[in-house]
Amino acid sequence: MIARRLAKDPTLWAIPGYFAAMAVERRWYARNPEAASGPGGYERRDTRTSLAMGDLSVVAPMVLPALLAPLARRKVARVVLGGAVLAAGAAAAADRYVARRRHAGAEASRDDVWLRRAESIRRFAGPAAVAATGLTAATWLSSRTRADDMFAARVLPDLGGGVLGFGVAMVGWDFLYYWSHRLQHELRYLWAVHVVHHSSKRYNLSTALRQPVAESFGTMMPYGALGLLGVRPDMILLARGVNLIWQFWIHTEVVRTLGPGEEVLSTPSAHRVHHGSNRQYLDRNHGGILIVWDRLFGTFEREDETVVYGLTTNIESFSPWVVATHEYRAMFADVAASSSWRERLGHVVGPPGWRPMVPALAAG
Repeated sequence: MIARRLAKDPTLWAIPGYFAAMAVERRWYARNPEAASGPGGYERRDTRTSLAMGDLSVVAPMVLPALLAPLARRKVARVVLGGAVLAAGAAAAADRYVARRRHAGAEASRDDVWLRRAESIRRFAGPAAVAATGLTAATWLSSRTRADDMFAARVLPDLGGGVLGFGVAMVGWDFLYYWSHRLQHELRYLWAVHVVHHSSKRYNLSTALRQPVAESFGTMMPYGALGLLGVRPDMILLARGVNLIWQFWIHTEVVRTLGPGEEVLSTPSAHRVHHGSNRQYLDRNHGGILIVWDRLFGTFEREDETVVYGLTTNIESFSPWVVATHEYRAMFADVAASSSWRERLGHVVGPPGWRPMVPALAAG
């Protein structure tokens, strides 16, 4: 099954083209040293990290789904979710106990054993409940929305392997991609997956290969549902490949504008905005091939001021491990430090950077 899928995946056919395009871009910068000193130029450590993340993003989908597959089985899922419920209850009980003791003026100390135990319980139980529920939900959704199964249960006639089937696949995939990409910027647990791609302060074709490696841990958009509309699984895979190949070449500063194409397509200019950490550019231009979705749903921003690439708070590391896990570690640290389930859920399903509101001090 995996071998058959890989043989039909256009993104893998295109690998020689990726490296050829990067060679051409680097040659252009060699002839334009002033431009090479900017964020579009290649820096060895950054490029090496991007290529490593690209390699891991190819391997991870072959390994992680198999490891998580048991969670899709009903009996296993019930046990794991049962454990999640118990952990959630333990965290809630510990929250109440700690809150009562704090209200009474107690402080955790070596002599206050029960208060320290309650704080330890909620630091462990909260993240455990979140992780168990998230992994089970992600695995269940993935197992129930496979393209082959959706196509077998289609509600519309088979659209075939011609122009119609391919056209619906392309437009359908791009539409779903817009919403998937947008949600990855708006929900922190999905941002923890996607942040990998935004972690470089450089912007060149190698940046396009800095792809997430932990998509199996997030509830990704069920693209296989296009099969319900009569789109064949092979057409869905082809549409995915064409969409991603388009997105590869727009990661460049060399191409400044596509003229009239800027009004319809996701271009290098539009995507530079998307990678900007400038306040006006945050969470803009999510489209894959078409920019019309951003125009329709209010997330379009034209390239205006000079783009500052990277994150609002950069991680300053070229380690693939740090790049892949830093936001997960930060998110679970916030969950562990939370004092209520409202706070925990806010740190997981709220926007990146969410913080609980601190009650205003009463006027003296």
